[in-house]
Amino acid sequence: MPTLTLRPRLPEDLPVLWQWTRAIPSPEWQQWDGPYFTNKPGPVPFDDYVQDMQARPPQPHHRIIALDGQCIGQVTRFEEAPAGGDWWELGIVIYDPAHWGGGLGREALRQWTDLTFTETDAHVLTLTTWSGNERMIRSAARVGYRECGRVPEARAWQGQRWDSVRLAQLRHG
Repeated sequence: MPTLTLRPRLPEDLPVLWQWTRAIPSPEWQQWDGPYFTNKPGPVPFDDYVQDMQARPPQPHHRIIALDGQCIGQVTRFEEAPAGGDWWELGIVIYDPAHWGGGLGREALRQWTDLTFTETDAHVLTLTTWSGNERMIRSAARVGYRECGRVPEARAWQGQRWDSVRLAQLRHG
């Protein structure tokens, strides 16, 4: 049984991160992660990417999703303004479609939710997606998130209108 963990970024993760975020133009994961945003970064040479990433140390609000130690994605979080309101927005991406559909994203979200409640004073966690990303909505629901907001037809993509969907989970206890 493979082991899924969340950990800080390591130097050996950089080739995988570069491949999925800066080497491949329009990778499939971007079709699900806010595809309606058109300001995606373009390709960058590997050496430039490594130099840029080495100048930015790993951050506590960004972690690598590792499957048996190998980078397969990332999780992120930020505190919604105003600071101190105890509301955190989470993000998750698994890059390779070969890792989709088997519960890895759900497990990464479960771990990230637990870590965020442990490491912060969060009272509420949210994640925001779009109605076309049904896998994300189902995974979040299985982890205990509930839909708390929907803006009808807020996103335009591929000639269609899609709802913006926000899901939330409260700290228990």
